Amino acid sequence: MDVLKKTSTAALLPTATPTPILPVPSVLPDGPEKQFVTDDGTKTLWVVFVVMVIASAVFSALSWRVPVQRRLYHVITTLITITAAISYFAMATGHGVSVHTVKVRHQNDHVPDTFTEVHRQVFWARYVDWSLTTPLLLLDLSLLAGLNGAHILIAIVADIIMILTGLFAAFGSESTPQKWGWYAIACIAYLVVIWHLAVNGRAQAQAKSQKVSSFFVAIAGFTLVVWTAYPIVWGIADGSRKLSVDGEIIAYAVLDILAKPIFGIWLLLTHARIPETNIDLGGFWSYGLGGEGSVRLGDDDA
Repeated sequence: MDVLKKTSTAALLPTATPTPILPVPSVLPDGPEKQFVTDDGTKTLWVVFVVMVIASAVFSALSWRVPVQRRLYHVITTLITITAAISYFAMATGHGVSVHTVKVRHQNDHVPDTFTEVHRQVFWARYVDWSLTTPLLLLDLSLLAGLNGAHILIAIVADIIMILTGLFAAFGSESTPQKWGWYAIACIAYLVVIWHLAVNGRAQAQAKSQKVSSFFVAIAGFTLVVWTAYPIVWGIADGSRKLSVDGEIIAYAVLDILAKPIFGIWLLLTHARIPETNIDLGGFWSYGLGGEGSVRLGDDDA
């Protein structure tokens, strides 16, 4: 009996280390992941709003130092920062923003796929800002280079297409390739903008003078480098959602300050030192419709 007891007990003992059993992923959707702005992002929006207001005041003050006939660059640049200030005020106060909901699919090898619902804030006021300010920026650069009307029109239309398709991509569906299709169209439109500035704009600037050419190459190159960073930020923010909403706001804030106030002060101060960049506008721009009409009548009578 003692031998049997010892043999039975030994047979019941485990002979190997048990393998842990992993939990089976749930096929039901998890709780929604919310990617919303926090206090850091809101404070950043308010800071950039103040910066844009100060820049607008500075540009307006600079315009008072030159005759109205030569204020075209000043007017355009001031409108850029005023529009940006309005956009940032809207975003800082909680307007101009929508929540985009997507379902992210997670593929598993031996069990059904799982899904995560992501709610992310999209600041569409930013795209409204860009659709107004980037054509004005292009107009500044085009006038500086001396581009003709046809090239200016094509560059501005391509720029607007780039901004609108970027907005469509931000609200694109994850289940179809439309999101990255819109993004690809935006990138192609951006290449058209680069072509007109880098090729046509540079050639026209060289025809003016060496000073104008050097200045145009420097400020246009700076603008293109900054603008190239925008789609990169979009790709890791609204595109793949790898960057938080606060991180997106901070990244765009830095780029907007470089592309608008820094660009504007550089343009206006350098423009004042290079007479070849002057665009003397008379007629309706300086004297109004009534004054222009009286001048023409006097000329005809003479």
